[in-house]
Amino acid sequence: MTMGKFIVFEGGEGAGKSTQARLLADALRARGLDVVQTREPGGTPGAEAIRALLLGLDGQGWQPRAEALLFAAARSDHVERLIRPALAAGKWVICDRFVDSSRAYQGEAGGLSDTEILDLHRIGSGGLLPDKTLLIAISPAEADRRLALRDADGADRIGGRDADYHAAVAAAFARFAAAEPARFVTIDGDGEIDAIHAQVMAALPDLPA
Repeated sequence: MTMGKFIVFEGGEGAGKSTQARLLADALRARGLDVVQTREPGGTPGAEAIRALLLGLDGQGWQPRAEALLFAAARSDHVERLIRPALAAGKWVICDRFVDSSRAYQGEAGGLSDTEILDLHRIGSGGLLPDKTLLIAISPAEADRRLALRDADGADRIGGRDADYHAAVAAAFARFAAAEPARFVTIDGDGEIDAIHAQVMAALPDLPA
């Protein structure tokens, strides 16, 4: 059986990853493909439980190394129980965030080295990488506008961090994309939803008709 494909959406807060992941999953299903849509942290019962610990509004949060370990543990369960079995069954897996988010958030912005994050990923998830990573990049002004609408009732622990933290995240993503052009495609996320979706589809030229 032909292996499935693993497509990940990355980007900062308010980039529209979840919307574009849903639109891509719908478009692939319309072409007759078997699609699993998932997210990180989450995707399995165990990983969703860790998500609640990581992103909940109560409490003081986690220090950076503990946070990175929790993300790696959630990802390990997600990869073992959902992503690898789906790919082995020939399904397309569309995921909202994966290891590059840990590299940007807990690594660059959180003060851990890229080597440390990738070591955790190697141990927990066998170093699995997406076939294609779609980085949705938006301007700070557009991010602020969207977050004001999205987070009217309060941001989660990570989304609510300061502007310098999120600027470091954006810079890290841009650097990853520049370093791995074969895996990353940068999508201009400042436009209308349909125009962004058209860019996403153009980034995957080998889709069946």
